[in-house]
Amino acid sequence: MARILLIGGHGKVALLLEPLLVSRGDHVTAVIRNADHEAEVAATGATPVVADIERLDTEQLANLLSANDAVVWSAGAGGGSPERTYAVDRDAAIRTIDAAVAADVRRYVMVSYFGARPDHGVPPENGFFAYAEAKAAADAHLRASGLDWTIVAPSSLTLDQPTGRIDVDAAESGTVARGDVAAVIAAVLADDSTVRRTLRFNAGDVPIADAIRG
Repeated sequence: MARILLIGGHGKVALLLEPLLVSRGDHVTAVIRNADHEAEVAATGATPVVADIERLDTEQLANLLSANDAVVWSAGAGGGSPERTYAVDRDAAIRTIDAAVAADVRRYVMVSYFGARPDHGVPPENGFFAYAEAKAAADAHLRASGLDWTIVAPSSLTLDQPTGRIDVDAAESGTVARGDVAAVIAAVLADDSTVRRTLRFNAGDVPIADAIRG
């Protein structure tokens, strides 16, 4: 059994991930900002903890992370102002990475997106620019952290039924079901061959466990 801290525990992917982890015996603590979501998260078998990661400093985050075996970052500002996007998707994510280092929680899985990279190509006038910049910065910080990281970088998310199969060799972003993203995160946590790798993927034909294997 692993003790897993999931940040962004009420997100659409997180709500699909939590029962997958619980069903295999993991203890999942789901960090949420809104206390109104506690019952929905608890119904998955995860233990909800109300905390605003945007406002916690590195020491407070380290206390939150301590005694866990792994951290999954699945939080996000969800659009809105560029300021809040940078505050959550870049700054809070970076503090959480530093907190994992401080708390000696070695395993860190970052949920990013297919096109995340410093040369993402999104023009500054585009509404997606702040998110692209924030994710590039957070991913780069994680890669330099010394942690046992994996970056999960799915293409555009859909509400389609999951197939349990993905494509990790595609050159361009397509689509993938949120349920398959949840299954990839669960599989990554159980497969050390994914450490220090970035997994960009679309829906595909290869079973997830085979597709991610290093």
